[in-house]
Amino acid sequence: MIPLEVISAVAMIITPFYAFLPLLAPPVAAESHGIDDIPRFGLGTWLSDKAKVAHAVEYALKSGYNHVDAALIYRNEDETGKGIAKAGVAREDIWVTSKLWNNHHRADEAIKAIKKSISDLGVEYLDLYLMHWPVAFVPDQGTQIDEETSIFDTWRTMEDLVRANLTRHIGISNFAKIDVENILEICTICPYAHEFETHPYLQQQDFVDFHKQVGIKVIAYSPLANTNPTYHSGIKPIMEDPFWLDLASSKNATVAQTVLAWGMQRGTTVIPKSVHEKYISQNLGALEITFTNDEMEDIRAQDKKTRMNNPGRGWGVKLFEDLDDPTKLDGGKGQEL
Repeated sequence: MIPLEVISAVAMIITPFYAFLPLLAPPVAAESHGIDDIPRFGLGTWLSDKAKVAHAVEYALKSGYNHVDAALIYRNEDETGKGIAKAGVAREDIWVTSKLWNNHHRADEAIKAIKKSISDLGVEYLDLYLMHWPVAFVPDQGTQIDEETSIFDTWRTMEDLVRANLTRHIGISNFAKIDVENILEICTICPYAHEFETHPYLQQQDFVDFHKQVGIKVIAYSPLANTNPTYHSGIKPIMEDPFWLDLASSKNATVAQTVLAWGMQRGTTVIPKSVHEKYISQNLGALEITFTNDEMEDIRAQDKKTRMNNPGRGWGVKLFEDLDDPTKLDGGKGQEL
């Protein structure tokens, strides 16, 4: 019989390093901040009308939101920053996320990019800075792939942004599982969060559970599935889905509130976008809704494994290779971001 201590030693050797990451606390930039962990509900700003986003952010923060999700490529961070300023909230009482775009992956470009985001948003530092895609473009060359800059190079640069006190945390966005695993094998400051598309029509529950196991928060973008007007999935809008209409009715809630509540109950942070006061206020009702285990199982059966946002074909890059609905370079749908 093999001694127990030998079995234990072998198990330690073959267990991936990232399995122990939940035990490690990454450093943060700010010594004092009122919000330790990312709030589970926030305001998204992708595709928010530049003429309306400042008021939307101001209204949301005055209405009880404390989390704003932004990105340089959204081209509205300056207006988002005006909304933050007009809301008059203390910096330590809100969570602000931004993202590094593909043509800023080189170290000198990344420094300039995060400083511009900080300046435009009107904050002294970010709470979270994400690598927007695991794809690097050559600066000033459109979508030409930068073969000289790997995601590992970019991650080392991201770690330096924490050390420079420009952001409290760093993370990733739109990564395949293998990419996440590869980053976890080499990181010194490891990803705090991963923002990716997940909603009732693209649940990816195993992928969500994987992040819980390795101690990475999940931020669900497009949490309302195909309500985004740029999405052309060929699927009936979730707001008109009979299953969700019935479930929402049983909760005395809107479909949006019900879908967002499901996203939070499964452990993800949701960031619905709106520039309308009515919906910004209404969406907060999701915080009051819960589901039984049977209801959660019924929702799981509604998964269509359909991705709404996949720019890989336009970039000539295979994305989401080990996930549901990956990039098909020989055809299929593609989106801008």
